[in-house]
Amino acid sequence: MPPKISTDQRRARLAVRHHLAAPAASVADAVAGVVALHATDPATVHLSASARLAGPAVPDVERALYEERSLLRLLGMRRTVFVTGLETAALVQAGCSADIEVKQRKLLEQHLGQQGHPENVPEPGAWLADVEASVEAALRARGSATAQQLSEDEPRLRQQLLMAAGKPYEAIGNVTSRVLFLLAAGGRIVRGRPRGSWLSTQYVWHPLDEWVPGGLPPWGAEEARAELARRWLRAYGPAPVSDLRWWTGWTAGQTKKALAAVSPVEVDIEGVPGVALADDLDPVPVPAPWVAFLPALDPTPMGWQDREWFLGPHRAALFDRSGNIGPTVWASGRVVGGWAQRASGEVVFRLLEEVDAETRALVDAEAERCAKWFGEIRAVPRFRTPLERELAG
Repeated sequence: MPPKISTDQRRARLAVRHHLAAPAASVADAVAGVVALHATDPATVHLSASARLAGPAVPDVERALYEERSLLRLLGMRRTVFVTGLETAALVQAGCSADIEVKQRKLLEQHLGQQGHPENVPEPGAWLADVEASVEAALRARGSATAQQLSEDEPRLRQQLLMAAGKPYEAIGNVTSRVLFLLAAGGRIVRGRPRGSWLSTQYVWHPLDEWVPGGLPPWGAEEARAELARRWLRAYGPAPVSDLRWWTGWTAGQTKKALAAVSPVEVDIEGVPGVALADDLDPVPVPAPWVAFLPALDPTPMGWQDREWFLGPHRAALFDRSGNIGPTVWASGRVVGGWAQRASGEVVFRLLEEVDAETRALVDAEAERCAKWFGEIRAVPRFRTPLERELAG
């Protein structure tokens, strides 16, 4: 019979390993505890790190990202932007990003062939490769540049395509973002410091091998996937194999091969088959009661595809239609409510289930702490969810 691991044990591991029951010692430890921070919404990076540290972490995160450059913002799992340490970034690049680049290149070439004017795009593959080389050369000549500046240097970035044809949100746009996407997914360029504050999405681009001297350490794709699976299991396991496949965006075959290299142990998660690292079967001490206000797209609730064991019946209130989670209130390993920041700066919350008096006191204290942390900052989530919209007013 496979070893049994209870939901209470999964919640205890989440609390300890994700640095929610007790602060991490450093930004690096906070990031490593969850493998990678979601970075589609730039505010998430700083808010997620701060939730795992003893106090506000914006200066520390910015120092790690832009001065020490020990953290890297890159395109990774499921075509999502993440922030992670350099060692993990190398695994993501080889084990996830490289495949994404191949698929998206083929798709863009198809769109160029179908929609590009023949006189402008006579041979999509060759045209695209030439544009990429020109953009990279322009970036190296400048040292760093915005997308607008690169479009000025390489006018072919203004080639237009119809996006999302037939959808309510279809639009005609330039290929600029898609070309930069390919260069980033291929590990050739990287997002540096944004223009404006840490809430800005207007990034300045740099050649990756200049931003990180020498570039990222090379990995073979299969070896990188195996090590990434090991790190995910350490942070998020035990879990069903389907959760790992979802989180990484791998195929069933890639997931199976990566796990074969790791040799995990099959476990019983209260009737659900799962896997855990062979040296990770001993019980984790249950921490003292704790509360956390996690931001939209935080890596903890976004770490699994099957979330019922910590989310309960609260999906409709806390997720948008695309599967993005909003701000959540956590108590000892489960979601008990949601929160929002109003235009006045007030941090408000709603509990979606009953909690005891001790937990309610912790929630009240955390809401007050978050309001002080924000101060004059106003951070509206990029993806709004039903409860967040209602609370924000």
